[in-house]
Amino acid sequence: MHREHPSAPEAPPAPDSPAPEGSTPSVTVPPPGTAPGGAYVRTREPGGQGGPGGPGGPGGARPRARFRRLSGASAPGGRDPFLDNAKFLLVVLVVMGHNWAPFVEGMRGVRTAHLLVYAFHMPAFVLLCGYFSRGFTGRPDQVRKLLAGVLLPYLAFEAAYAGVYALFLDQPFAVTPTEPQSVCWFLAALFLWRLTSPLWRAVRWPVAVAAVLSVGAGLTDLGGELALSRVLMFLPWFVLGLRLRSEHLRPLRNRAARRWALPLMALAAVGAYWAAPRVDPRWVLMEHGSAQLGVEPYVYVGVRLGLFAVSAVLVAAFLALVPSRRTGFTALGAVTVYPFLLHGLLVKAVQGLGGYGPVYEGGLLAVGATTVLAVVCAVLLGSAPVRRALWPLVEPHFPGWLSPDGRADEDAGGGGPAARRPKRGEARPRAGKRLRGRTALSGRSVGSGRTGGPATHGGTASPVRP
Repeated sequence: MHREHPSAPEAPPAPDSPAPEGSTPSVTVPPPGTAPGGAYVRTREPGGQGGPGGPGGPGGARPRARFRRLSGASAPGGRDPFLDNAKFLLVVLVVMGHNWAPFVEGMRGVRTAHLLVYAFHMPAFVLLCGYFSRGFTGRPDQVRKLLAGVLLPYLAFEAAYAGVYALFLDQPFAVTPTEPQSVCWFLAALFLWRLTSPLWRAVRWPVAVAAVLSVGAGLTDLGGELALSRVLMFLPWFVLGLRLRSEHLRPLRNRAARRWALPLMALAAVGAYWAAPRVDPRWVLMEHGSAQLGVEPYVYVGVRLGLFAVSAVLVAAFLALVPSRRTGFTALGAVTVYPFLLHGLLVKAVQGLGGYGPVYEGGLLAVGATTVLAVVCAVLLGSAPVRRALWPLVEPHFPGWLSPDGRADEDAGGGGPAARRPKRGEARPRAGKRLRGRTALSGRSVGSGRTGGPATHGGTASPVRP
């Protein structure tokens, strides 16, 4: 649903546009009166002020110095707005996709949107999880953070979803940790992926090896244990994220990339509309093998390889469209673990109460209204009151009595109520403050114990956990 910051701070990205002609740019300290953090460009304007005869002109005083923050440079506090923006947009797509699920079979428009979004949003989420896990080496403190930030929430929400299924879907209450329910599969997958992070640093051609395992998983029957089918099928994206560096993302953070990304997305939407009545939507869910999809193994292998290529292009296009600067929703990108884990409870409750029936009868207009409500839901579930009430479930402490020294590890999953709960009356996380969460969804690295660096913002979904 979807905070790993690597231990090394992220280098400032290149500016979106060059310095004015005739200027001499240089990275320097922030100008007086500005908040610390980030990188700035200092330029000299040949004309200065007051025209040719004024100060700074040909016969005037020295040129005026101007300061400009580099596009995509880390904001105060070390967080990269680009990564926070990407995580928030991805978790919104997750919430929207789950609200579309009941209408995929009966509406071509919804099926089109479903195919398009699912072709890239989960690969992008998993990619960011790998990127945020680059600092994980298996140290005891990192393992404690992993247990507190991923495993404990997994167990808590397995019980929560079992309760919702029992109350609203007339299913017997049964907590089955080995068979993840709803969005909990992603927590199980993230736990296993991160544990394997050191392994992929010791393997030659790790992305290719992971791709072979991914395709091979679809040729076998893995059952539903620990969501192993999805764990393996999405594995190449996690491993690719482990191999990425901030400089690899820089070409996607400029205007030239945005110019080709939008037409590419439009072309992909046209392709999805054509494919909607012809393609089984289960292909993009990455949990079904060749036998379940009813195709020959060689067909399955060919389609999966093609999906890798299509998803890679769409992931790049999506990231190119993500704003690099701070926006009104940037701060919510640090707490995406909340909407990711909580929205599924609402979706299942509405489903059990028959709330999607009237929406189906209302057609695409009603589905559009539901989509807007899904976006609002994602924002509200990341709000301060929700976080203040539910952080013990979403981001619990690592039990102190299990630590070798017998003390609670403040960095392992929590930091204590004072550090984790937003102040009374605070509407959303503030830039520069320590925010909660230890996964890609939350934006804090389980690997490094730092709030800065490439992996959250400049360096953990948990998006980024879908």
